[in-house]
Amino acid sequence: MIDEKGILFILSGPSGVGKGTVRKALFEQDTNLKYSISMTTRAMREGEQEGVDYFYRTREQFEQMISEKKMLEYAEYVGNYYGTPKQYVEEMIELGHDVFLEIEVQGALQVKENFPQGVFIFLIPPSLEELKNRIVDRGTETEDLIMNRLKEARNEIEMMDKYDYVVVNDNIDEAVRKVQAIVQSEHCKRERVAKQYKALLEVDDK
Repeated sequence: MIDEKGILFILSGPSGVGKGTVRKALFEQDTNLKYSISMTTRAMREGEQEGVDYFYRTREQFEQMISEKKMLEYAEYVGNYYGTPKQYVEEMIELGHDVFLEIEVQGALQVKENFPQGVFIFLIPPSLEELKNRIVDRGTETEDLIMNRLKEARNEIEMMDKYDYVVVNDNIDEAVRKVQAIVQSEHCKRERVAKQYKALLEVDDK
C-alpha cells in the first residue's frame, strides 16, 4: 500500500476576497484537512489554548526561530510577531494530512521561497467592483481605507503568475468544489505518485 504523504496548500488572495469563508466551508466537508496553526508572541487570551489557537512563544524564542530558518513566513503586527512554524507543517504532512494555510499575498510569497513544493492557490473576486462591494458591506472601514485596499488588491492580482492555480470566488460552493478538485488533482500527479510508488517497490525488492 502506498504511504501517501500530505500536501501543503496555500490559499491566498486580496483582502476581502473571501479566503476565510472558502476555507471554513472546505473544512466542513473534508475531515482530513489540517489548518496550519500560527505562532505568535502576543499573550494568550482567556479561553485560548496552546497548539489550538496559536503556538505561544516569547519574542526571543520567535527571533531565534527566524534566525534558524524555522518559519515558513512571518510578519510583525502591532508590536507582535505572527508566523507559520515549519516543523508543525512538516509533521502533519508526514502523517498524511493535507495542511491548509490561509494567508495574505505577501506571506504566501515568503512561503513560496521557503517551501516551494507547496501548492499555491490564488482566490480572486469576479471583479474589482465586486471586491469593493464586499469590503463596503463589512461596514468597518473608512472610504480612504477602502480605496487603499482596492489599490493594494490591484497590485496583488498582478502577482497571480506566481501561483499554481487561480479560482474565481463568485459563488462559495463553486469555489470550494474547484479547490477540492485541485486537491484531488495534486494527489494524482504523476511525479508525486511515482515517487511514493517507487519507494514501495524498493521495500518489496528487499
